[in-house]
Amino acid sequence: MNEADESVDVVVVGSGAAALTAALTAAVGGLGVLILEKTGRIGGTSAMSGAGTWIPANHHAQAAGIADSEAEALTYLRSASPAGWAQFEDALWQRFLAEAPRMLAFVERHTPLRYALTGEPDPQAEAPGGKQRGRMVSPYPLRRGLVGRYGRLIRRSTLPHRFSYLETLRFDLYHEPVRTVLRLAPQLLWRLLTNAAGQGNALIVGLLKGCLNHGCRIAPGQRVVSLLTDEADGSVIGVEVEGKGGRRRVAARRAVVLATGGFEWNPEMRERFFPGPFDRLGSPSGNAGDGQRLAASVGARLERMDQANVYPTLPTIYEGRPHGLPMIFQAEPHAIVVDRNAQRFVSEYDYNIGEALDRRNPENGKPRHLPAWLIADHRFLRRSIVFRYYAAKEPGWVRRAPDLATLARLAGLPAATLAATVDRFNRFCRAGRDEDFHRGESAWERSKAKPRTDGRNPTLGPIEQPPFVAIPLNRSLLGTKGGARTNPDGQVLREDGSLIGGLYCAGNVMANPIGTRAVGAGTTIGPCMTWGYICGNSLLRANRGDDATPAPA
Repeated sequence: MNEADESVDVVVVGSGAAALTAALTAAVGGLGVLILEKTGRIGGTSAMSGAGTWIPANHHAQAAGIADSEAEALTYLRSASPAGWAQFEDALWQRFLAEAPRMLAFVERHTPLRYALTGEPDPQAEAPGGKQRGRMVSPYPLRRGLVGRYGRLIRRSTLPHRFSYLETLRFDLYHEPVRTVLRLAPQLLWRLLTNAAGQGNALIVGLLKGCLNHGCRIAPGQRVVSLLTDEADGSVIGVEVEGKGGRRRVAARRAVVLATGGFEWNPEMRERFFPGPFDRLGSPSGNAGDGQRLAASVGARLERMDQANVYPTLPTIYEGRPHGLPMIFQAEPHAIVVDRNAQRFVSEYDYNIGEALDRRNPENGKPRHLPAWLIADHRFLRRSIVFRYYAAKEPGWVRRAPDLATLARLAGLPAATLAATVDRFNRFCRAGRDEDFHRGESAWERSKAKPRTDGRNPTLGPIEQPPFVAIPLNRSLLGTKGGARTNPDGQVLREDGSLIGGLYCAGNVMANPIGTRAVGAGTTIGPCMTWGYICGNSLLRANRGDDATPAPA
């Protein structure tokens, strides 16, 4: 290439959890790292997240006396993942499970982040290798001031980040916001005065502080527009960057790590890979497929492009435009979800309801169930003042009717089928068992419902008291999970399976080995951080183009 304007050991593109973990790992290993962030805010989707983190066999579980192992977790991944995935992803699953506990210990050793167990079960805890507790952790709150002038640049969230992830679970912030605020008033006041935050903001503050302490430089407002390659072998040797000062070239002596997130804000790509109805996007608008485009431009093989973190959202406004607030609002008694034919197709409490919403027809790739609707009676609206607050931000989103026939007309559903579906569900409620989808019977679903004093299934409540309610429930995307195919070291592969020297991928820009079906509530953040850690260790030990598996740091 032409002479570079600057030269560093490692360029990391992006500033979310995967990017910062990769940068931290490389920097602790003695390399000079430059972190480039396209937007003016630091942290990406990770900063906006709840920061629940799925790490099997972690040291906090061990300290709590919870038995777990890499082998059990691998059994769980194989049993809980979609059919056929093990054929392609098993080697990556094994590497993730070997490195994840080391990553968590490494992060706690080299950053101010401290984690605690959340107590949540695996969503498929009944599957072979599943666990009732011990694999989910979350960070304690941290002061944004720990990162100095960068504190004001940490991306804020639509979620209430004055609370920790643990507090939102323990005190049921969604259903009991006033009581929760009163019970936590001293902590909340202290965090307000010290500008402290939990969840995703705490995660990014902690990781960034570790990066800064180990000499990393971070440059917001710098978009990577192209990868620079060696003319002889096609390896990646740097990046071309565009910012306020124009364009410049940065040479990467050791490697470039792509950790730019998904492509959900790219309308053309979203429509291509997620055709059909969708409600909202819940990630930063910078997630427009830059990393996928950069990887493809140097010959990378793109895979899993139809996978995403699909999640229900409430309507809100973020940065002046309509946005989605991640919330499992449909998991309530007196409510069901029906497809366009007015038939149920999933347990409403299933953590992977997003996978069901996104289920495609094999003939044409179009969604099988959409548009879908939440159907409820008036007691649903009384359950949460939080829901009512956000629902008011989108007038007309909630549709009310005095009877089911009128409700069916408002929603465009077949009235007779809707009446039959509701009647069948009500019979299940009276009997105490959902014979179709076993709602409330798994450990995960029981953990998300408040137990009843009479011992009956707390997730089941009949839909029989008018006015009745219909609410659209289609796909909302918190982040796509497709991109460059990598080997177990995080190195990017070409179409023919050969390595692209000097190029690594981590997080939602890679062909994620855990796709739309989540095997844990934190199977976005946990694997993203771990793949950042794997990339950092790999580039520390491997020469450019070397395909040897490096030893863990």
